[in-house]
Amino acid sequence: MDETPQDAQGQWIEVPSILEVSLALDGDGARIAEARRLAADFLSTVRDTHGIPVATSSVEITQLIVSELVTNARKYAPGPALLHLRIIDQMLQVELWDSSPVLPATKAPNPERIGQHGLEIVTALAQKVTVEATTVGKRVTAAVALDAR
Repeated sequence: MDETPQDAQGQWIEVPSILEVSLALDGDGARIAEARRLAADFLSTVRDTHGIPVATSSVEITQLIVSELVTNARKYAPGPALLHLRIIDQMLQVELWDSSPVLPATKAPNPERIGQHGLEIVTALAQKVTVEATTVGKRVTAAVALDAR
């Protein structure tokens, strides 16, 4: 039996391949650099192999978002974390799951505060940021336009 999708008239339906990659993270801070490289390499593959336009600024924004999310997970979550990148339409979804049930929130601006600006940075750079509780922690998702300039 042929499992290629067809519409009601028997025409073949083109099913786009899913472009995604994941990285399991442990407590090692060196993994932050690895996560940044993974993001840059993934977006290069999306551009070079799949022909999807990716602006240089989108790669840089993604690397900063990944760095902030992974840093926060390493700093505030006691267990493992998972970074997941996927292309949906012309957007990159950066998802970071960690084991801490505490949902982060942006703080009021305070020029004297040192640190705790990670979520503010992510929110400023991404088109959309969501934070949701999961059964064993939380997931922070940031959407980045591939054609950001």
